[in-house]
Amino acid sequence: MKDSTYVVIFITTAADEEAQLISRVLLEQRKAACVSIVPGVSSLFWWQGKIDSSYESLLVVKTKASLLDEVVELVQEIHSYDNPEIIALPVLGGSKDYLEWIGKEVEGADYD
Repeated sequence: MKDSTYVVIFITTAADEEAQLISRVLLEQRKAACVSIVPGVSSLFWWQGKIDSSYESLLVVKTKASLLDEVVELVQEIHSYDNPEIIALPVLGGSKDYLEWIGKEVEGADYD
């Protein structure tokens, strides 16, 4: 597997308002180029020794792999969950133009 310059990060949130907040913080601090919000995700999971469930919003964050640790730290600071889902997957390929756009946006492109 080749090294991945870019990652997609999945983050679940308790509510759409929290999803909006986290998305805006990541974008304003240039930790992400794009965050897609998928509302109404039905999640089932093990929690404290039993199966639990919740309706959540799912964030799909597009960013550079080099920013992953900063994204994790930032999300953990503002997330309402004790143990939020923050999972990164490498981007192995895709549209060259789109991937270059991600890189430019998280590096703080200036559009004066």
